[in-house]
Amino acid sequence: MTTTPLATTGPPGPPASITKTERSLAPDIARGGMLLFIALANVPIHLWGMSLDKYNHNTGQSGADHIAYFVEQLLIADRSRPMFAILYGFGIAVMASRMFARGMEAKGVRKILRRRSWWLIAFGFLHATLLFFGDILAPYGAMGLIALFFVNLSDSALKKWLWGSVAYVVVIGTPMMAYFYTASAEPPTSEDISPYLGQLIMGAIASPVAMLALVFTGTFFPLIIAGMMLQRSGLLNHPEQHLPRLKTLFLSGMAVNVLSSLPVALIALGAWEPSRGLWVGAVYLTLLGGMYAGLGYICGFALLAHKLRNFGRRGIPGALAAVGERSLTSYLLQSIIMAPLLTMWGFGLGEDLGYLGAFGYAFATWLATVAIAVMLDKAGKRGPFEVLLRRLTYGRRKA
Repeated sequence: MTTTPLATTGPPGPPASITKTERSLAPDIARGGMLLFIALANVPIHLWGMSLDKYNHNTGQSGADHIAYFVEQLLIADRSRPMFAILYGFGIAVMASRMFARGMEAKGVRKILRRRSWWLIAFGFLHATLLFFGDILAPYGAMGLIALFFVNLSDSALKKWLWGSVAYVVVIGTPMMAYFYTASAEPPTSEDISPYLGQLIMGAIASPVAMLALVFTGTFFPLIIAGMMLQRSGLLNHPEQHLPRLKTLFLSGMAVNVLSSLPVALIALGAWEPSRGLWVGAVYLTLLGGMYAGLGYICGFALLAHKLRNFGRRGIPGALAAVGERSLTSYLLQSIIMAPLLTMWGFGLGEDLGYLGAFGYAFATWLATVAIAVMLDKAGKRGPFEVLLRRLTYGRRKA
């Protein structure tokens, strides 16, 4: 397959917004489910008032908290970001293919995608600074700038880059990330500044550092490329044509998911207390396995979309799809809701909060974003941040 069709379907220029009838159900359901994973994975960062043990886990946890954290570390931790990266690459490929179909040249396509990536970096920097220093928009915007190189490569060239980046990540990138993850995570504190000023300073520093770390380690290069290849293969757009392959990827992904994260999950449970070297190895294993597990989860959501295809965009699949259609707005809403509620500079409800309670807040927040997305969907409205990003990327459409 090729990213540039032989025939065009409209005048050269940016395409119109994708209508609901043009959207594929599977990617939207996958994004909706992914956002639950992101909420659960991110909520511990909002907690405060507790010291950390030698594995960077909050102390003073109950038995129920340890079990909840065990499940999260086994099935969710370091899985949402790979899912996000794959779907981000998928989205880039969709936008590029639609612009190519309108007769745009590769230079023009890259120009628009470059502008979008820079705006994502700006969104992410503001998000990290004002609300949540664990932002992922800015790092993915930076990765998107590099991904521009791949949008019009042939399938064979894309595969070469995929396996080359996999080799780099296995040998260099993931070991570096594992060492970084196991460094001391005690947050810097100072009584000389207010909690929110501390958030502003930490967020402004964390955003560019996270961008540089992801670019230098390259850990998401193969995932973004894999997302582009998913778009070309049609696995998500037409799951009914690829059911055996989707099932194989899902089942193998779940097996890798559990096996690779089990050592880290046992540490979270308190059932294993390894040395620093073994801990780094366990983190390396779960980070590496999480990349393939992320692909497995996405394939699982594609199978779910196929199974529920008769419902269309109604009921539970419709609610998930509504969130997926507004993934940028839903992601930012998580911080808009959780950060003021839980953090020290907000209402402070996260003080000494156990993992089980934190996951309850995360799930409730995700449900709130689902309700908001469904209301917007019924009103025929796009997410406000999607509208803003599109306006900044393409400018106003001429009549």
